[in-house]
Order: sequence, then C-alpha cells, then structure tokens
Amino acid sequence: MAIKRSIVERLFVMCVLLCIVQVNLAAEPAVKTRPHWLPLSQDDLHDPAITALNLLQNPSEALSKLPHEGSGNQVDWVKALEKGFIRPHINTGSNAEIKVLDLDVLRRNTGEMDMVLFPHKQHTEWLACSNCHDEIFKSKAGATKFGMFDILNGEYCGRCHGAVAFPLTECKRCHSVPRSPIVIPAQTQ
Repeated sequence: MAIKRSIVERLFVMCVLLCIVQVNLAAEPAVKTRPHWLPLSQDDLHDPAITALNLLQNPSEALSKLPHEGSGNQVDWVKALEKGFIRPHINTGSNAEIKVLDLDVLRRNTGEMDMVLFPHKQHTEWLACSNCHDEIFKSKAGATKFGMFDILNGEYCGRCHGAVAFPLTECKRCHSVPRSPIVIPAQTQ
C-alpha cells in the first residue's frame, strides 16, 4: 500500500533532521556500549504464550559473538562476513558460489545531501545479482529513477534498508561522498 505523499514528506523531513542530529553526535567521541537484545518472549514481536518459543535462539545468544555496531539490530553484518563469522548462500536451495562484483556506482542526483556511493561488492557478497536486477534496478547506471520518497516508501533500497539491513536513519552510511566546492575562476581583464 502506498503512503500518501504528505506523510512521506514528513518522514523525509524527519530523516533529514535525524541526519543533522547524527552529524552533530558524530562530532562527539563515541561511547562504547554493549548491544542489548530483548529475549524473544519480551520483544513484542513473538507471542510469549507459544510453548515452542523456547526452541528459538534468543538474539543475545545468537548475535553476541558477531561484530557490533550502534544501530539497527546492532550487528555489523559486513564485518561479520569479512571476518568469516557468517557464510551466506546464494539462495536456500543451493551451495553455488556467490559471484562478487567489485564495482562502485556514484549517485550524484541527491539534492543538497552528500552523494551516494553504492558498493556492489558488499551487496553481492550476500545476494545474487538477480535479487535486484532487472526487476528493482535496471542494470545500466542511471537508468532507474528514484529518490528518498521512494526509498522511505519501501521501494528500491528501502526493500532491505529499514527492514533487514541497516536502518534509514543512518544517512551517512549511504550519503558518504561530499560534494566538491564549486570553484569559480577569477575573470581575466
């Protein structure tokens, strides 16, 4: 179901404000905190009355040995993959080798925000190309037109980010390439 434009606009403004707050907080020294995961019986997602709940692994047991980060589910999944803690499969029915594509795509059309550097490598270490191409994104760079309203509405990058990947409140994770200041050459007389 599509979200009304006015609601998406408000979400976008909130996201921008969160980015501003995050930039201000990033200037202060980070305080090392240990992740805190609620037991499944207390997370408001699982029904504590179901007797089979004790068959599931609690997040603190499942995730505590993985590299930590301060947002989302508090796991740095890229670092977990790089350090060999996890080994994704291309899909559930196959042990086929994942084909990693080491190619970055720079999205310049980001308004006043820093530009977005999309790293194929980190994504293709998890997913086959067919997960995104050509249904969500066209294979040709720049051929798919989308913006933050679409992402906040759960489309394009928003299919995963904000759901299973790091949250959309982490603006600088994507908007990571500063714009060069415009240099106006002095006029010759």
